[in-house]
Order: sequence, then structure tokens, then C-alpha cells
Amino acid sequence: MITLDSLTPHEGAKKKKKRIGRGQGSGHGKTACKGQKGQKSRSGASIPAGFQGGQMPIYRQLPKRGFKNPFRKVYGVLNVSTLNAIEHDGVIDVEYLQQRGLVRKRDKLVKVLGDGEITKAVRIKVHAVSKAAREKIEKAGGSIEIIS
Repeated sequence: MITLDSLTPHEGAKKKKKRIGRGQGSGHGKTACKGQKGQKSRSGASIPAGFQGGQMPIYRQLPKRGFKNPFRKVYGVLNVSTLNAIEHDGVIDVEYLQQRGLVRKRDKLVKVLGDGEITKAVRIKVHAVSKAAREKIEKAGGSIEIIS
């Protein structure tokens, strides 16, 4: 019968801590596992991340130019001519466009632009519409709902 006092860990599961600098008998004596000389063998040695041995680091060599706006809105673009080709009776919304592959799934916002012509009335629900696209859709008898 197994009892708590008879349990032992698997072979190799427990390993002794490397006690360095405790004399030759420890097996980690003399240089204390740090090799011969050099920056990393000295006491108090700590090399910062990105340090390249005194050479000018790569992050300082590269030019820093421009500005990236973290609040920029990226729209998936859909043209009026594409809307004209869609055979759908209901409301054309973002989910429908993503399912059909007309806008990418990663595009969270969708904007309709006025390239091309539209002849049929469509009901569309998107985040933004250009002035030209709005005029063309409303002229064809369609309607636009803006998602805020």
C-alpha cells in the first residue's frame, strides 16, 4: 500500500541548486562558472538589453521619421458600381458584405465611395458614405443608414 511517507519524486525531477563560489570541492569553484576574464566574469556585471559591445546599437542607427496616428480610422472601401452588381432584396449591411467577400473581415468600418454608376434602389447600412456616392444612391431611389 502506498502511503504519503513512501512517495518519492521521479528520477531526475529534483536537481540541486548550483552553489557557485563555494570552493573547489563544490565543483563550481575558482571562476564560479563564469569562464575566464571578460565583462560578464566581473562582479556586478549586467549588460543592458540592446547593448552591442560599444558599437552604435541598431535602434540608434535607424532613422526616426514621420508620425503614426494611433487613433486613425481605417475604412474598408466599397464602390457604388459594386453595389449595383449585388442581387439582394434586404438591407445590405457590413456583415453581409463580409460574408460575400466584398470587404475584408478585419475591416471593422466600411465606407461607400462614388466610383461607377448605380441603376437600382438599394438599402445600405454602413459607417460612412462619400458625397458623390450618397447623391448617386439617392438618385437611383435607394436609402443610406449611417452606423455611428
